[in-house]
Amino acid sequence: MTTYEIKVKTGDRLGAGTDANVEIVLLDGSGRKTKPAFLDNWLRNDFEARQLDVFTIKDDTDIPDVTEIKIRRDQAGLFSDWYVEKIEVLNKRSGTASVFPILRWIRPDVDLYVGKFDTFLPQFDPRRDQRNAELELKKTLYEYEEKVPGLPVQVKKVPEDEQFSTSAKWDLLKRKVSLLAGKSVEMIFGSGSWETLEDLTGVYLKTFGDPKEMENWKSDEHFGWQRLNSVNPNLIHLCTEIPSKFGVTEECIKECLEGLTLSEAMSKKRLFIVDLEILDGITCVEGYISPVPIALFFVNGTGKLMPVAIQLFQQKGPENPVFVPTDPPYTWLFAKMWYNVADSNYHQALTHLGYTHLLMEGICIATNRCLSPSHPMFKLLAPHFLFIIAINDRALNFLVSPGGWIDKTMAIGAVGILELTKKGADSWRMNIEGNYAEFLNSRGVYCRDGSILPTFYQRDDSMVLYGAIRDYVTKYVNLYYDTNDKIINDVEIQTFGQELTKSKSDGGCGIPGVPFENGKFSKADQLIEVFTSVIFSSSVVHAAANFPQYDAYGFPPNYPTKIKGVPPKNKNPLKEEDIVKSLIDKSTTLDTMVITRILSERSTNALGDFEVTYTYDPAAVKIVEEFRQNLKDISLKMHQRNEKLVQKYEYLYPEEIP
Repeated sequence: MTTYEIKVKTGDRLGAGTDANVEIVLLDGSGRKTKPAFLDNWLRNDFEARQLDVFTIKDDTDIPDVTEIKIRRDQAGLFSDWYVEKIEVLNKRSGTASVFPILRWIRPDVDLYVGKFDTFLPQFDPRRDQRNAELELKKTLYEYEEKVPGLPVQVKKVPEDEQFSTSAKWDLLKRKVSLLAGKSVEMIFGSGSWETLEDLTGVYLKTFGDPKEMENWKSDEHFGWQRLNSVNPNLIHLCTEIPSKFGVTEECIKECLEGLTLSEAMSKKRLFIVDLEILDGITCVEGYISPVPIALFFVNGTGKLMPVAIQLFQQKGPENPVFVPTDPPYTWLFAKMWYNVADSNYHQALTHLGYTHLLMEGICIATNRCLSPSHPMFKLLAPHFLFIIAINDRALNFLVSPGGWIDKTMAIGAVGILELTKKGADSWRMNIEGNYAEFLNSRGVYCRDGSILPTFYQRDDSMVLYGAIRDYVTKYVNLYYDTNDKIINDVEIQTFGQELTKSKSDGGCGIPGVPFENGKFSKADQLIEVFTSVIFSSSVVHAAANFPQYDAYGFPPNYPTKIKGVPPKNKNPLKEEDIVKSLIDKSTTLDTMVITRILSERSTNALGDFEVTYTYDPAAVKIVEEFRQNLKDISLKMHQRNEKLVQKYEYLYPEEIP
């Protein structure tokens, strides 16, 4: 008799545990197998969610190295559904242990065969019929739907696999109540409007702490820093000409250019521009306005990016002046605040919601529909889709719903946010916006030596991380696709490419710029570009857009999401009280602080330290470990850089990126 030790880890899913009867058969691939054995520990409640159960079975058949298992359950008990993370088998006689990643719901009265490490390209899977049947089932669970016409596709109904295991930390309303600690914070804030800036700044130490951007929020240096290192760093372009619609002149900004002419500043690559023309025509909440600004920036002699001109609407004219730093101080400050209203609304609609949440959900659906859980590329991508579908579902229902947080706090409200997301989502291309080096090049800000925008730390950190991710993906893809034929003959990866590129009306994601040339993937470089783009967008791009939110928006004058009244139409001097009167009221300030504080918190494990382990193939595990070490080395360099900075950029430490 041979003794086997069986370790079963039930997964972390809502309703993952089971009361069903479970049996297992061990196989060696040559036809030898053990008798079916029931897994049951007497007087113990086995197979509870997140629980590790250990069983001992004995059998006449000695299989020194178990290479496959067969699992089956019945429908006994009140709760028979069962989600299994992994099963480990140890032959006590040979001392050989085998790991079988399951990562599936076990269907009742159906045999499930799982191979050691469960990592096969489809053409090499010995259980192709089982694999194909599983994918057909997943296609019924992960159906595309264009829930809002013009937006990226989403899942028709959130599958149980995508539900939160515990919804408490994702329930924004409950967390808001918890953070408010009953009524104590409301009592500190009071109600009505703010009377002075001191009135506003005085509440932070008593509540959530000072947002990092609060200290120097009035300064031009800080306003320039925001364009590079705050929530929305992806709009800045190298300026090579002044648009005819922009009323800025040589004369009005000559004091800001350190003796250079506009032409000289452009030739030296020291002049930069942001044009938020995309906001033109977007619906606003009744009684509120979002500007559609153009702004010009200059890199001064110390390398700092400084604002030199702001025009709040697109077409120059007598009632649309160009505001400059030499204007009356509070008039210039007010122009910067109005600019940030537009910038913040763009950020929430596109930089955050559109480009990192909704676009990635469509790719997540395609991954689940087209790639078997046994596919090595599914295992590469899956950790980066953790809870994305459930988060999007909850966010759209709570934050972007009529009367929700967006309606209450943003100038363009829920209707405008969706209009803007539609307008911008179709312009995202995987080979440009999804390829970080190309995205920087398209804006004229690609640089590795600090000669262009030397304080653009978000760019510098993102480039290093993009390189690390690309290196990781390259090794991983080449491990399994050492010949082009393996790619060409992989029906699942070809179907994946088809669904990414097929139009939404034809039942696909409709993503432009995917390197699916002549209707197929035919070489590793194509897959490397796709997977690098997806992982980078889901992790680094999202972290850069999400985690600075409290520091940026928590103090409303610093980065207003909406302002009372109308943008200035002249340069008449303003006073501090004019600024204060324009601020959102105390209730809306508190709502903004609470939600951005919640959204800025880290809720999942760090990049590389995946919440769920999908990869067990030893060669792939080695690649993951090399990636983790590379990230540690990158983190050390970022920390060393920040030690020398007065204003640090800390949002892309690898250990902070989910």
